[in-house]
Amino acid sequence: MIHYISTQGVGQPWVANELRVVGKADIPFVLHAMRAPQHDLFTSDWARRMDEDTRVLYPLPVFRAALAGLLAPLRFGGRFWKALGNALFSERESLRIRTTLLVHLFVACHWAQELRSGKVSHIHAQWAHSSASIGMYGAWLLGVPFSFTGHATDLFRHRCGLRDKIRRAEFIVCISEFHREFFLSEGALPEQLEIVYCGIDVAQFAPPEIRGPARNPRGAGEGVIAGRRAEHPPRPGVAGRTPRAPTAVPTILSAGRLVEKKGFTDLIQAARILRDRGIDFRCVIRGTGPLEVDLAAEIQRQSVGEFVELVPSAVTQEAIPEFMAHGDVFCLACVWATDDDVDGLPQLLMEAMACGVPAVSTRLVGIPDLVEDELTGLLAEPNAPDQLADCLQRVLSDRELASRLGDAGRARVVRVFDIDKCLEPLLSRYRQRLGMTHASVPTTSTHRSPQTSVRG
Repeated sequence: MIHYISTQGVGQPWVANELRVVGKADIPFVLHAMRAPQHDLFTSDWARRMDEDTRVLYPLPVFRAALAGLLAPLRFGGRFWKALGNALFSERESLRIRTTLLVHLFVACHWAQELRSGKVSHIHAQWAHSSASIGMYGAWLLGVPFSFTGHATDLFRHRCGLRDKIRRAEFIVCISEFHREFFLSEGALPEQLEIVYCGIDVAQFAPPEIRGPARNPRGAGEGVIAGRRAEHPPRPGVAGRTPRAPTAVPTILSAGRLVEKKGFTDLIQAARILRDRGIDFRCVIRGTGPLEVDLAAEIQRQSVGEFVELVPSAVTQEAIPEFMAHGDVFCLACVWATDDDVDGLPQLLMEAMACGVPAVSTRLVGIPDLVEDELTGLLAEPNAPDQLADCLQRVLSDRELASRLGDAGRARVVRVFDIDKCLEPLLSRYRQRLGMTHASVPTTSTHRSPQTSVRG
């Protein structure tokens, strides 16, 4: 049995999507989460069932957790003392981090005690910080292999005993070439590293000419900008396909958590540059987060309220294709935040490209693995609104370029980022650990392939 530990379970889309494929491959797994999800990002039955089956650690049962810590030397013997020595004396980034890992060791004592009654073949942690700390110590106490996936904030802003986890991991999942080079620089061995993109189910993200017309003409936002209805030329089609229907006004879409790393401030400033150039466009930004008030103020500060609409609501996974159907370009202007938060390889950018929408983003972390500049999208430097405006203007004004980038972007996602293909290296690792052949089926499985599609 493969035991996953994550911070929020299905509250992180790539965790749910990855495990859906693991289940389809008949690999038995159990999902653990430190906390229950903070947001409902799926409406599908399969995700609801996965959420219901997730075992949540926090809040810890105080008496049982304390008892597990006291009895750990008896239950786990020398493995406990070695793990304790590691928590007390091994390399750490700071005293605060050392204290945190010590706490996580005792959380792992409680968690490992719970796992002893079942079959544990391997522990995999999503995120390299807190969940990987508990995962590493839980695997140590149980004497089973451990692996983890590193993303972004967990490797930089919330880095936590990372080199120690690298040394103890049987393998490490790298979500881009950037991540592979990063782990090598931190002391990882080449044979430890597997590049496994956080892919998507491309069958669920299709251009509107394949899915049919969107049902809601106002699906990109909660309203439309009055008085701006000039048509623009339709995008040329591709052989055998109907071209994407043009929007009433050339529309830039962006979405995500309203936080600094998403670069929404740069996008708003780029909108002001486009306005000053006399470009006719509309920009819709959707999402929720702590910067909602600040971004609304930035829209007013830049005097682009007629052009930029901030819609304070998240887009569920199942609603993404309809949302994308109302845009002519999707822009995610990612930056390296001042608090060291950064995106690794944004899934929403991947989903936009799968929907056939031309992509504009920045040269940052794993994004160039997905958006090949001038081939499958356009890239600007981070923190460069003028370059961002140049890229957006090119896509909005050149329909032939937009069509080429949209088609090439979707083709790249289908070829490289289809989750059923890109997860194969990880599935192979699991099969090897479980002693499975590619076609073998285990006799018991906590999770199986869902019977409902991702669209619900």
